[in-house]
Amino acid sequence: MLAPTHESMSSGERRSGAALAFVFALRMLGLFLILPVFAVHARGLPSGGDVALVGMALGAYGLTQALLQIAYGVASDRFGRKPVIFFGLAVFAAGSFVAALSADIPGVILGRALQGAGAISAAVTALAADLTREQHLTKVMAMIGSSIGLAFAVSMVAAPLLYAAIGMGGIFALTGALALLAVPVVWKLVPAAPPVPRQPGWSGFAEVLRSGPLRRLNFGVFALHFMQTAMWVLLPSALTGRGGLPVGQHWKVYLPAVLLSFVVMVPAIIAAEKRGRMRQVFNASIALLIAVQAGFGWLGQSLPALCLWLLLFFVAFNVLEAVQPSLISRLAPPYAKGAALGIYNTTQSLGLFLGGFAGGWLARTGGETAVWSACIVLLLAWLALGASMQFPLLRNPRQSGQTLL
Repeated sequence: MLAPTHESMSSGERRSGAALAFVFALRMLGLFLILPVFAVHARGLPSGGDVALVGMALGAYGLTQALLQIAYGVASDRFGRKPVIFFGLAVFAAGSFVAALSADIPGVILGRALQGAGAISAAVTALAADLTREQHLTKVMAMIGSSIGLAFAVSMVAAPLLYAAIGMGGIFALTGALALLAVPVVWKLVPAAPPVPRQPGWSGFAEVLRSGPLRRLNFGVFALHFMQTAMWVLLPSALTGRGGLPVGQHWKVYLPAVLLSFVVMVPAIIAAEKRGRMRQVFNASIALLIAVQAGFGWLGQSLPALCLWLLLFFVAFNVLEAVQPSLISRLAPPYAKGAALGIYNTTQSLGLFLGGFAGGWLARTGGETAVWSACIVLLLAWLALGASMQFPLLRNPRQSGQTLL
């Protein structure tokens, strides 16, 4: 095993990582703002009492993301990361304004689908990987992952207040404005990616699609986000009903859970990155998610219990959100990094879509137990794949070649 390097991040790596994390946070804040209030708001809309349609509105974003992430990723390999990012942000903003003007659930579903058509996740993460040395990839991906978690926590606090002040239409319009705000951030603060060797056509796409380790990571991100969206079909009602906490006070659970999870996440990332414990940290995080689903389903849903399960969920979720894109970036060939991250983000988006849709359908037809059980089965399959997966070791910058553990 090569000894990990302890060379610190450069100022350019820190600036680029922080700016791209900020872009992710702005965009994800707009998405997360609807989670704590939309199910309540939907009851006042035509067909809003159908929990499956509510789940469709939450998950429609993921469907169009899934359809377009690969195309955006491949386009960023061929035409550059920044132009693709700017185009995607404009499309996302347009979808936000469509949803803002909608007066029924189908209109919201249309707007959410158009939001998802701004599928820039692969291009942003590929640009972050292009601008970061390999020994610091997990740190930069952790910055992006942590910004998503922080955006989630802020949205849990801000959403009830914004809903009371500007309504759901105002929240959707705000998401569009936040997407447009991200454009000058990328333009001014993030340098263009260095040129990389390119292969003609879709050969790079075919190569990464055949890779066994990449396929395992793709399945993992699908399972992770299926579970995340399915959970949030049930959690607001659990906090209100069993936990006795009004919607406007849910942030008192979400915010401490997210912030404490960052404190626990840091040692886990250090152990994975600097001490060669990637396999152990990766699989332990999946096992923790299984325990969390069992906790939500069968080990008590009092308010203290819900707080504990949420804290453990965010710890595992944030670790995996940081580690998996880093592994994808290391395993993919340089000329097909955008394609690899496009496939990865496609399966992530499929998980978001199917988690919302299936979560609502399972809750309606089989009750809450069906949702938790489905998530556990999916996570057990992921754990089995992770247990036999080969993990890349950190390369010494003075040497070449990819080493697998």
